[in-house]
Amino acid sequence: MTPEFKQRLALLQQEQQQLINQPNQVAGTGNGVFNRYKNPVLTAAHTPINWRYDLNPETNPYLMERFGINAAFNAGAIKFNNKYLMVVRVEGADRKSFFAVAESADGVSNFTFWDYPINLPQTREPDTNVYDMRLTLHQDGYIYGLFCTERRDPAAPAYDQSMAIAACGITRTKDMLNWERLPDLKTNSPQQRNVVLHPEFVHGKYALYTRPQDGFISAGTGGGIGFGLAETMENAVIDQETIIDNKNYHTVYEAKNGQGPTPIKTDRGWLHLAHGVRNTAAGLRYVLYMFMTDLNDLTKVLHKPGGYLLAPEGGERIGDVSNVVFCNGWIADEDGSVYIYYASSDTRMHVATTTVDKLIDYVVNTPADGFKSSTSVDAIYGIIDRNKEIA
Repeated sequence: MTPEFKQRLALLQQEQQQLINQPNQVAGTGNGVFNRYKNPVLTAAHTPINWRYDLNPETNPYLMERFGINAAFNAGAIKFNNKYLMVVRVEGADRKSFFAVAESADGVSNFTFWDYPINLPQTREPDTNVYDMRLTLHQDGYIYGLFCTERRDPAAPAYDQSMAIAACGITRTKDMLNWERLPDLKTNSPQQRNVVLHPEFVHGKYALYTRPQDGFISAGTGGGIGFGLAETMENAVIDQETIIDNKNYHTVYEAKNGQGPTPIKTDRGWLHLAHGVRNTAAGLRYVLYMFMTDLNDLTKVLHKPGGYLLAPEGGERIGDVSNVVFCNGWIADEDGSVYIYYASSDTRMHVATTTVDKLIDYVVNTPADGFKSSTSVDAIYGIIDRNKEIA
């Protein structure tokens, strides 16, 4: 080992330890609903050095990066063995994504990847790319991971290498180490993204939130957050999808929308976090919004605040796909704290913290979208007038 090799390795290790161990602090006063934090909780630079570098000076004398990592984002999340875990979408420089687990003791700092990425079993039709896993601890005792599996469209002509089909892949585990692969979800929709498993049985069946769409990117005549029931997860089939939260003209979810993480059960109803997409002159803009469904009728929306809960700010707006926030993982802790793990611009992971009580207050008491400028003014008038009464 040359002195140059040894010195470069020491610098790489030192830089990464400084990155992982930096404290994370609340950023500003916020909006009263949640707190943002100053630093991302995971980036490509957090991935282990021995994933990216061949550390043998004989085969890598210049200590070059042999496997480049481009991004770490769109993570599912779960509390497991008293640790805060994210199952992260890690994207290589080759554009292929894979899943890896990172853990933290406090949920906001010092996230560290486990030694190996998840070795996801394959079906008889191998995945080309996998991403955006949602984790659900189900009533049946398994932790399910539902994710998007992408394969090239077999009907695509040879000259078009961009046509793809998105489907819902399914895996499950009880220890977060050993993953059983189940057959992909079957529905009547041409493509499926953003599928989430409800944590409880509904009439003895597995309940799933879907996002039917016509094309790989465009929702087309599909779209909206769907709901359906399956008899089993071993060979999951949904015969009928009911749209419970649709797209709407001139809203933050006018182009498409999709369920985020598994809903949180409260005494008032089920709390849902979703992403909404609209088109702008600069391209698609992704934000997060919320709604609440009935405890007994999951297709009945009780409350839905107007606008977004969380949108990209500052440096969050810059990345591989700019002006995007996306969430497919949150954790509701035993003390009522909630950790919202969201990605910015398909590049890095952040955390925002709040409580179940605050989210209920926000969802129930924030004015709904009136779908017209005049109703927005009416809502502001109402707030001003009520404030005058207490002045």
